[in-house]
Amino acid sequence: MEILIKALQLILSLAILVIFHELGHFIAAKTFKTRVESFYLFFNPWFSLFKYKHGETTYGIGWLPLGGYVKIAGMIDESLDREQMAKPPQPWEFRSKPAWQRLIIMVGGVSVNILLAFAIYISMLTVWGEEYLPASELKYGITVDSMAFEMGLRNGDHIISIDGKPVEDFFKIPSQIILNNATTVQVIRDEQPLEVVIPDGFVTRLLKHRSPEFIGVRTPFEVAGFTEGSSAQKAGLQTGDRIIGINQIYLPFFDQFKRELQQYKNQSVDVNLSRGSDTLQLTVLVSEAGTIGVYPIQNLDHYFTVKSKQYNLFQAIPAGIVKGYRGIGNYLKQLRIIFSPKTKAYESLGGFITIGSIFPSYWNWQAFWELTAFLSIMLAILNILPIPALDGGHVLFLLYEIVTRRKPGEKFMEYAQITGMILLLALVIFANTNDIRNLFR
Repeated sequence: MEILIKALQLILSLAILVIFHELGHFIAAKTFKTRVESFYLFFNPWFSLFKYKHGETTYGIGWLPLGGYVKIAGMIDESLDREQMAKPPQPWEFRSKPAWQRLIIMVGGVSVNILLAFAIYISMLTVWGEEYLPASELKYGITVDSMAFEMGLRNGDHIISIDGKPVEDFFKIPSQIILNNATTVQVIRDEQPLEVVIPDGFVTRLLKHRSPEFIGVRTPFEVAGFTEGSSAQKAGLQTGDRIIGINQIYLPFFDQFKRELQQYKNQSVDVNLSRGSDTLQLTVLVSEAGTIGVYPIQNLDHYFTVKSKQYNLFQAIPAGIVKGYRGIGNYLKQLRIIFSPKTKAYESLGGFITIGSIFPSYWNWQAFWELTAFLSIMLAILNILPIPALDGGHVLFLLYEIVTRRKPGEKFMEYAQITGMILLLALVIFANTNDIRNLFR
């Protein structure tokens, strides 16, 4: 069921993005009285799920959810319609229009994707506002996994800044380290300031690190509930108890207790806890897996002040645009990392499984629209890259035409289109092969 929910969110998000992208080309083409022969959501090799013709345009839905297209008359595109291109140019064809009009038609899709991202962010800020956990709120410090430990961080550290720049949102720390290729992290450890120097090449390794707990939030161990057959519950622990140690060893935090418990597999331990104003000690059997069948309170609002900011529509407009521009900047940084031979991030490039996995396993509209806005920015930037077969390839040739006043030959454009399609197909195969390979790791 979780896979189905993720897949449905991915397909719906792609459908929204494709429709708006192609609508951008469609509106621009119609503005300059250029004929649009087809408008398709998803590709339709061999057959369509649905289609109807209205005026000069056939509208349809394909069965292959890898994108969509508008077929503009007199344009060399993925259809490679040689028969039409062999005929004399008509005034309503793309090739008959001035270069500046063709340029606007080609950037129409990308422009609408950017505007869509801005519109989504504005709407989200109006409806839900903005929530974040300030790094300064983590009064108990952080928890680290083996990768963060190797980097030099320790459980209980308080992260103050990265490369000297103050940290505001705790959950953006990993992305700030990666996107800005950070070299130092400033922390407070044992009430003393300390600078952690990030080892050379560490960002490359962090890109391939798949653990979600690179750094986490350190919290006390308050009992939220029990697993079925819990030995702790049988021993008398109750919901709301605060576990503070094992065998008189003071362990006030969940990560400390969890680590210490691993030493007592298949043994009985004395669990020290506080209940109201009382301090108790209960003997509990530790399982073979090193657990006692208890899970902690995970709601961060219980321990920290999660900051929120509400917006009315007029406040949300500039804030949403700023959020969109930041998203564009961050994605450009990601591209720089992906194409850098130094980081070798291309080895972790993912396909549809990777994209689908970023959606939550339950239906959450706020998360859905946040991810859709991000994907809209991603689609816009990738499409404007100067690669033949992408919008950016057409834009590149049109700019050449505007500057030199010479139009590239149709045969050249056709070969460029084929080359670009082969490159894109190879990239899709590479990315999805990485996905399949990761499934078996």
